[in-house]
Amino acid sequence: MKKDNSFFTGRLKSLVFAFKGAYKLITTEHSVMVQFSLAMVVTLAGFYYHISKEEWLIQTLAIGLVLSIEGLNTAVEKIADFIHPDYHQKIGFIKDIAAGAVFFAAMAAIAVGLIIYLPRLT
Repeated sequence: MKKDNSFFTGRLKSLVFAFKGAYKLITTEHSVMVQFSLAMVVTLAGFYYHISKEEWLIQTLAIGLVLSIEGLNTAVEKIADFIHPDYHQKIGFIKDIAAGAVFFAAMAAIAVGLIIYLPRLT
């Protein structure tokens, strides 16, 4: 099959692959399902509480950060499992580090959520 080198169709194909990957993440990975659901809840909360433009920006960045890092973590896990399907200490270490990155992003997102919504709830 001949490679398509045109700029427009190449970018369009990349966009299709990106949507396909996002759909696979949201529909097959339980942690992403939970995080995506939480993203929808805080998005609805943002409309309900009429958060400011700046709060929307920070909240959107926090959601994007968590979902992006979770996607990378999933990719690391899938590659590691493909390379070495059985348990291996070094593979476990790599997977733990990737999960730790998700933890940092999630903690930052929780902090953002608390800063935005806690004053509105008290």
